[in-house]
Amino acid sequence: MSVKEEKPFSKHRIFEIIQIGNRTDTPSRIFDYVIMALIIANILAMFLDTFEPMQPWHGLFRFIETVTVAIFIVEYILRLWTACYLYPERTSIRAALRFMRSFDGVVDLLTILPFFFLSGFVVFRMMRVVRILRLFKINANFDSFNVITSVLYEKRKQLASSIFIILILMLAASLSMYSAEHEAQPEQFKNAFSGIWWSVSTLLTVGYGDIYPITLAGKIMAIVITFLGVGVVAIPTGIISAGFVEQYTELSNNTNEADIHLQSVIIDMDSAWIGKTMEEVDREFGYAIVLCKRGNATFLPTKSDTYTVRIGDSVVAYRHMDEAVPGPVMNA
Repeated sequence: MSVKEEKPFSKHRIFEIIQIGNRTDTPSRIFDYVIMALIIANILAMFLDTFEPMQPWHGLFRFIETVTVAIFIVEYILRLWTACYLYPERTSIRAALRFMRSFDGVVDLLTILPFFFLSGFVVFRMMRVVRILRLFKINANFDSFNVITSVLYEKRKQLASSIFIILILMLAASLSMYSAEHEAQPEQFKNAFSGIWWSVSTLLTVGYGDIYPITLAGKIMAIVITFLGVGVVAIPTGIISAGFVEQYTELSNNTNEADIHLQSVIIDMDSAWIGKTMEEVDREFGYAIVLCKRGNATFLPTKSDTYTVRIGDSVVAYRHMDEAVPGPVMNA
């Protein structure tokens, strides 16, 4: 399929510039780098403004924050305006609402709102910390970050189970320590929450040392809980490590077999796959996506909503249904 010619500042052209990090598209790359620089400048200004020796520069930091937030507002408005290309199956209003509910949309909005409540409630001022989440946009351009998110999603059930086990151990440890130490040191172990603080610092091998057992029973339990803490840290670490091995093995196998079994295509603006998740492409068109290249980032998409096909993506897939509904024209 041939890509339609676009006017220099058409709505679709603006979408391409602000949404797609295409190495061959100079304006898009420049926009990406500018946004990265603004995010870093905004966060640095926020950090430096908290240092007392930097107070004479408060006006400069305030100016940097005002300018960067103003640009973030313009970017957010443009993303709402062009959301119809990100979700082509929806109307313009519904597409804008869908973007507002997405992770990027929520982070962008929470980045902007605190600026208007700097002198208001503490909760609004604390929301400035959300700006740090915009750094995910920088990291999302790299393959390593996409592999990490894929591993965390694929192993989410195992990680949830391990966290559940950790919580049970913490509750058991806190109640046991409270029962053993409350009479001996009531000021330190006033209630079960004091035991939770001790169990967290012990099980996670932090060991702050501000609360510790002094009775024989408490010390014996502390020894047992300390050994359990080693296993508590090792469980999620082992799950994530195994996930990395599986992801890189799968990526290597798919890459080696791509010439024989897989097909690739560059998604253009007429593709029926645009806005579809990996699972939707699988279900509606009968193609299993195994690899995606967006800009200079190559990653393994998952069946979560974190990955949707976009214009300009270079997709590697194979058809696993005999009567698959045609999607984009697949090039061998």
